[in-house]
Amino acid sequence: MTVTEDAPRAPRAQDIPDTPPTPTPPPPLRTRLRVPRALRLDAADRDVLALYLLTRVTLLLIAYCTAWLFPRDPEAHRPDSFAEVVGRWDWDHYLHIARDGYFPDDPAARPEPWDNREAFFPGFPFALRAAHLVVGDWTAAGLLVSLLAGAVAVLALGRVARQHLPETSDSRRAVLLLLVSPCAVFLAVGYTESLFLAFALPAWLAARRDAWRLAALLTAGATTVRVTGLFLLAALVVHFALTARRRGVVRRLPWLAVPALPPLLYVWYLHGRTGDWMAWKHAQERGWYRQFHAPWESWSTTWDAAFGHGHSSAYALLWQAELVAMVVGIAAVALLARARRWPEAVYIALSLWALGTSYWYMSVPRATLLWWPLWVGLAAWTLRAPWRTAVWLFLSAPLAVVLAVTYFSGRWAG
Repeated sequence: MTVTEDAPRAPRAQDIPDTPPTPTPPPPLRTRLRVPRALRLDAADRDVLALYLLTRVTLLLIAYCTAWLFPRDPEAHRPDSFAEVVGRWDWDHYLHIARDGYFPDDPAARPEPWDNREAFFPGFPFALRAAHLVVGDWTAAGLLVSLLAGAVAVLALGRVARQHLPETSDSRRAVLLLLVSPCAVFLAVGYTESLFLAFALPAWLAARRDAWRLAALLTAGATTVRVTGLFLLAALVVHFALTARRRGVVRRLPWLAVPALPPLLYVWYLHGRTGDWMAWKHAQERGWYRQFHAPWESWSTTWDAAFGHGHSSAYALLWQAELVAMVVGIAAVALLARARRWPEAVYIALSLWALGTSYWYMSVPRATLLWWPLWVGLAAWTLRAPWRTAVWLFLSAPLAVVLAVTYFSGRWAG
């Protein structure tokens, strides 16, 4: 038996195509930048930014008109400079810290006894100094910090509102209510409110989705800017205690110690320069009468300042605003507690305790800008009846203009 192997068969004519097939080119190599989900802007985010930019233009218009209507020297027949109009009160402290430091070596730059710049946390001056490297003018640098931080803050507020309001479009309402609130001018000038919210609101969003490392780091940024960051930390601790066991993230607990580090380092720094572990508190007491008093004593002193005719009418009016803001804050805490939203209630309650146990109330209306549960809750309240939105806007917007003119004209505005 012979075994033969099959020889290869020659191709036949019908097997050969008329034209050779065109080779398929390999897909092009594309480098696609993957944008993190948190940084992607949807239609609601873009609407929020549009509202934000429009209100910035409005405040610039108010500042321009105020400079012409209320110059420091009416006989000069010219308006105040833009830097003079937007740089008032606490701005001078932040500017001096950013430019000269807390304890300058140059005798000409040393603070006056009334300066008390140790009362201000270093976060905003650090950001101001960094912005000054890009923008040569200090005033422009401060406005740039607040502009960019405010954009982050309103985007985050809109996203917080989406977690509580029925429609995505309704989240814009909370942002609008904040941007036309009576003290909204402080979100635009060189103050700490915008920068604080730019850290605090994303930190709250991160905690809500159990991203505790990110929440801790962002809260550390907030505690670098304001002591109010410690109140945010307390709210996060409460939220962690209520949710961590259920979600299995107890091992993330040590991260919540991180936000306490910036205040501790600042206290340590001040002690090294002054020998006083309580230098920050003592500066607050010297400059703003923040010695501890019982809450009812603080209320009584503020009431006398508002209605006792012992102060000028302009100061008395603003102390009346302090009383109203305190009542609003207490009502907000009560409603949050009733809804069992304990973390947010703790956050506002601690703020009220800090501001409501001084010699008298000071800066409570400004503090309302930082109470994001208030603006989300107010947005939910206005959704129940359309006329409520109109009522709020007709009341709040004129007050916002009045407070902006008060600030830009150099009068005490909170």
